[in-house]
Amino acid sequence: MTADEGIDAGHRPQAGGPVDEVAGGRPRTGGTVGHGGSRPRAVVVGGGLAGVTTALQLAEAGVRVTLLEGRPRLGGLAFSFKRGDLTVDNGQHVYLRCCTAYRWFLERIGGAHLAPVQPRLDVPVLDVGHPRGPRLGRLRRTALPVPLHLAQSLAGYPHLSLAERASVARAALALKKLDPADPALDGIDFATWLGRHGQSPRAVEALWDLVGVATLNATAPHASMGLAAMVFKTGLLSEPGAADIGWAHVPLGELHDTLAGKALDSLGVRVELRTKAERITRTHDGRWAVQVPGETLEADTVVLAVPQRETRELLPDGALDDPDRLLDIGSAPILNLHVVYDRKVLRQPFFTALGSPVQWVFDRTESSGLTGGGQYLAVSQSAAQDDIDEPVAVLRERYLPELERLLPAARGAGIRDFFVTRERTATFAPTPGVGRLRPGARTHAPGLHLAGAWTATGWPATMEGAVRSGFSAAGAALSALGRRYDHPLQEAA
Repeated sequence: MTADEGIDAGHRPQAGGPVDEVAGGRPRTGGTVGHGGSRPRAVVVGGGLAGVTTALQLAEAGVRVTLLEGRPRLGGLAFSFKRGDLTVDNGQHVYLRCCTAYRWFLERIGGAHLAPVQPRLDVPVLDVGHPRGPRLGRLRRTALPVPLHLAQSLAGYPHLSLAERASVARAALALKKLDPADPALDGIDFATWLGRHGQSPRAVEALWDLVGVATLNATAPHASMGLAAMVFKTGLLSEPGAADIGWAHVPLGELHDTLAGKALDSLGVRVELRTKAERITRTHDGRWAVQVPGETLEADTVVLAVPQRETRELLPDGALDDPDRLLDIGSAPILNLHVVYDRKVLRQPFFTALGSPVQWVFDRTESSGLTGGGQYLAVSQSAAQDDIDEPVAVLRERYLPELERLLPAARGAGIRDFFVTRERTATFAPTPGVGRLRPGARTHAPGLHLAGAWTATGWPATMEGAVRSGFSAAGAALSALGRRYDHPLQEAA
């Protein structure tokens, strides 16, 4: 998906600035792809998680792969850049234990130990809007079987009344019976379903949206019930440890660019950074020609692993029944606020908030390389339509007092740095009806396939969905080439 990759502290870096410095770039290798050799050739357009996964799978199956990426680095929307001595992630990205595809990806690139999963789900939830003062609750699981694994946590959850906790339990049991793939669920919004099942506005705020906004990038009224059911049923109601949270303890660029690049290099994948596909056409013998600046790449199969609008621009006529439907898949923003304090103000690795515009706060001190004391916090704001275009000064004035309200230790602390990263098109919008717009990996054009978190993975726009789309595209491409494909998650697929 496209990204506004700027860092915003009242200005944006120019070309050759912080983003380019950390990304560097791999040298161009190889020559013009032609007919020589018996191994089939593939071009993968897009170097995000979907494209990298596709390229890895194709190369491991013996295909000669060229990967094109317009940016100066791999990783798509999960990347890092330099700001002075800090290495900064553009935003906070997490995954769950149930994200088996992304966990495969981490293992495959040799980075699983750098992005561990917490032993058991434990989410501190701080409510500063309670009339009797701030209250801290926790969403925790036990080792008991589903749904008892959350029963103790729900029974003692201080942010809901006893009646609301009982109603949440009933709604969870009803949700467990749903089939997320049912097209009827895609046609209604999550809020309507919650209302039908007796969920109060407080229950929606303090539980359902607490999880849903972070995973769907939309509040309940704007989220497809099908996608919401998939998130909650898979993450909270499939197995006890499914919702345990994992996140990178190193800069994302170390995983999605450096280690991913090494994995591609080891398989002989030709990686072309700062290189955009300009046009895709059929050759006289029915193969594909991908035009890039100064070169034409010929291939037996092509995978478009780029955002939906860019995909629409590159699609040849007849590839989809109604390619303009791709343009009906909307996008949703994510805003990240970065604050460097002159002292430690947060003891937990992360927490989430109620009664405040602040959503999730993560300690990124160690991973950023911050030295000389102090603490670096990243504030992740999903479904940020109201704030995404606000000036830095306005966001600073709005959010720093909120952090002081949430964190007493921040009161009076010095601010070494405050800056903002904005992803205006961070994810596809998971609105009701989006399911019918999402295409599968196959197109009507033989040898042309699609990948990306926005395609029909069954998942919302997550790193998990991106990797799964890469599996689907690689499988479709290899099948069309007459090659066997062993799905990495065959038992789970």
